[in-house]
Amino acid sequence: MNIKVFNIRLDKDNCDNDQNLMNAFLDSVEVKLTSTNFVTTGTVDFWSAVVFYDLKKSDSKPTEVIELNEKENAIFTALKLWRNDLAQKKGWSSFRICHNSHLISIAKENPQSIEELRKVKSFGESRTINYGEDIIAVLNSF
Repeated sequence: MNIKVFNIRLDKDNCDNDQNLMNAFLDSVEVKLTSTNFVTTGTVDFWSAVVFYDLKKSDSKPTEVIELNEKENAIFTALKLWRNDLAQKKGWSSFRICHNSHLISIAKENPQSIEELRKVKSFGESRTINYGEDIIAVLNSF
């Protein structure tokens, strides 16, 4: 088990960045235990968070190769660019928005409406609500 300490400063210049750094880290590991404390030093107030974690185990399942035709590959590439841009703006890992498997399914099925997007296997209602309009806009550009 490993340990990492984060300090989340509360001032407007640092709070979002500190949280984004911690969130990115949490997305990349398997959290076992956390402990938080509010710290007041007289000049700076912050949350101190201790994270006990293990490295994520790689999936030992063999990777399935999915064939995409030329159009599907172009759509998949455009969706990845959209996802990466959005993730960068939010300070998130791109896979926090959706996984490559979701984008491949969308590229293959090529839904043309929110209702059709809802039918894409494992994409989910929450992702459809949050990102559906953007995804349909990307798809409609083809």
